[in-house]
Amino acid sequence: MILGVSLVAYFAAVLARTEDGWDVSETELDDVETLADLTDLARGAAQDDDSVLIFIEQEDSWFAIVRVDGEDDPRIFVSDGAAAARSSYGSVLTDELVDQAGESEFGDLDHLLDEDAETEEQDEEDADAHGSVPVGPLGDAHLLTEFGLAADELLGLSGEGAVPGDALEEIAEALGCGEVLEAVR
Repeated sequence: MILGVSLVAYFAAVLARTEDGWDVSETELDDVETLADLTDLARGAAQDDDSVLIFIEQEDSWFAIVRVDGEDDPRIFVSDGAAAARSSYGSVLTDELVDQAGESEFGDLDHLLDEDAETEEQDEEDADAHGSVPVGPLGDAHLLTEFGLAADELLGLSGEGAVPGDALEEIAEALGCGEVLEAVR
C-alpha cells in the first residue's frame, strides 16, 4: 500500500543492459514513492553506466517504461496518461511528465486535433477530469529507438484497444529479451 491507496495488481521488471544483452528481474515497488526512488532502483541494477529500463504494468490498464542511463535524468513513456494518473505508481510518472511539459502544453490541444468541435470538447473534459493529464500516450516515445523500437511502433502498442501486457511482451521481443521477461512474469 502506498499513501493510503488500496493494493492493485502491478507487474514491474528491471531490465539492465549488459555486455551479453539484457539482465531481467522482477522487482517490487513497495518502497517507491517518488521518481527519485524509481531512478535509484534502476541505478542499483545498472552495470557501469549502461542503460536500465523499468517496465511497469497495472492490470492491463496501462504500462510505463522508465529509462535510466547513468546519471542522466530518467526518460519516461506511459501508454495512457489518464489511466496511469489514477494509480499510485502511475501518478508518480504522470505528475513528473506534466511538470516537465508544463500545464500550458496540455491546456490547448485544439491545434493537434483535426476533428469537430464536439470531439474537442470531450477531449478537454477528459483532460480536466484526470487533472490535466491527457488520455493516451504520454512522454518520450523515442526512448527505445536506440534499441531498435521506433517511436511509431511504441505508440502503436499504446492507446485505445492496446493490451498493456501484450505490448510489454512485444517490446521485450524487439529488445531481444522476450523469453527472459516471460520467465519472470
